Amino acid sequence: MPDCGVVAVIGLLQRVAEAWVEVDGRRVAAVGRGLLVLVGVQRGDDAARADRLLERLLGYRVFPDADGRMNLGLRDTGGGLLLVPQFTLAADTRKGMRPGFSPAAPPDEGRRWFDYLVERAAEAHRPVQSGVFGADMRVGLVNEGPVTFWLQT
Repeated sequence: MPDCGVVAVIGLLQRVAEAWVEVDGRRVAAVGRGLLVLVGVQRGDDAARADRLLERLLGYRVFPDADGRMNLGLRDTGGGLLLVPQFTLAADTRKGMRPGFSPAAPPDEGRRWFDYLVERAAEAHRPVQSGVFGADMRVGLVNEGPVTFWLQT
């Protein structure tokens, strides 16, 4: 768990065969093979941190090459990118039995940086899909591997 003094856009990256988001029983986003990334925004995050996270998401080598080694990034494979806002990633869980959310960005700030990340991702890569900020979502995935990484910028 990150120190609460650390300000970082958080991405919980999962390599997937497919992933989707439903809101009110309706599928609002879906990708085939690629990455599902749960995104947490903390207080004080900015464009530079969001840009760095995106750079890492597109280039992070989590896909197998011809020899079965994780040497390929999302750009190399052309896979889908599904970004899902999840403010609980920024929770402070270091003590007690209930998470604290003081490290998380306020909703308007979180929405601004999540929307920025989605917009920048769509400019840099296709296909890009996203969950709905602030919505009660159901997220489904078929994790390949499983392969899951916690990225911070």
